[in-house]
Amino acid sequence: MVACTVSKRRYSVVLVTYGEVEKLSVRELWPSSRKILFVITRKIVKLPRLLIYMIADYRSARHYLDWKLHRYRSRLVEINRSQALGVEAALRRDPRFGGQGDQIDVADAYYFVPPYLEEVLDRFRGRSDGIVVVPMIPVESAFSCGPACQMVIDHFGENHLGLVRVVRGLWKDEELHRLYLDHLFASIPAAWSGAGRTEKQGLVLVIHGTIVKNRKGEKPSVFTGLDETMAFFRLMKEKIMADPRNVFQDVKIGCLNHSRGGEWTTETVELALDEFAREGFSSVAMFPFGYFADNSETDYEAKKLLDRSSASRKHYVPCVNDSPAFAGWLASRIVDEIEVLDVQREVFGDGASRK
Repeated sequence: MVACTVSKRRYSVVLVTYGEVEKLSVRELWPSSRKILFVITRKIVKLPRLLIYMIADYRSARHYLDWKLHRYRSRLVEINRSQALGVEAALRRDPRFGGQGDQIDVADAYYFVPPYLEEVLDRFRGRSDGIVVVPMIPVESAFSCGPACQMVIDHFGENHLGLVRVVRGLWKDEELHRLYLDHLFASIPAAWSGAGRTEKQGLVLVIHGTIVKNRKGEKPSVFTGLDETMAFFRLMKEKIMADPRNVFQDVKIGCLNHSRGGEWTTETVELALDEFAREGFSSVAMFPFGYFADNSETDYEAKKLLDRSSASRKHYVPCVNDSPAFAGWLASRIVDEIEVLDVQREVFGDGASRK
């Protein structure tokens, strides 16, 4: 009798997002601000090294004073870490990775704070048969999944397709849309259901804005994700308005922009709130559909704008964060991506640049 052994494969999954400091101090903020400028800002604005240091110092001091004054603490890293644990638990319930099946490891990583994505990729290379990198922002652009794609190429070379896969197009997934609808309507207070018959209630869908024109007034040379951002909004607005649970008379997009690099999206959070006020909406809710985890842009900057608005009744709906439903959905997408990665391995080999 001949014993037959089946070789198990080992896969690694990395959930990566921007990252924000957990412990508020200028010492912690400064390297994060500098890395943001090196990784993101220099894609759209050419900056001398000395100016990068000066801007990083200024941004660090500004954030420190602002967050300290308002007693804000970012939960982004905490949430992403919890999301990774939830996704890992969901993956281990999958028949492929249960019992004597293939092995799966899930880790959290960040662009701007430790553990950095490049360090986590270094840890997994050489011990993984396949790596799936998941940028934790639904709409891809040079500023969201772009850094992940570049770091993968930097670490594994152009011939990485047999070993690494960066997930894209999450915003198109109909299961995500259903999950978002359930999350949104479950988070709206019951009192809004009856009030919608006598007063106007509006919803602001918040997403990160992007550059429309560079400083020369031209179309940006980098992939900004503008068309995808607007298509995602139109999809979600249509589905919200058609849902039998809907309590809103209108839904507007609210972009959160930066101030440098050129002309940014004009459909801002401020504009959406002002339009609702002029149109006589007495109740306004806000949901950051362009983010998977609450961070300083959502539960601080955007929420602060909502709190300051003239609406008599306001409600902030948190991001999906570490909900079990979200972890289950993302795990199912990762299983699909691993199956694609298996096909890529057959076509491209197991990564010529793997060491």
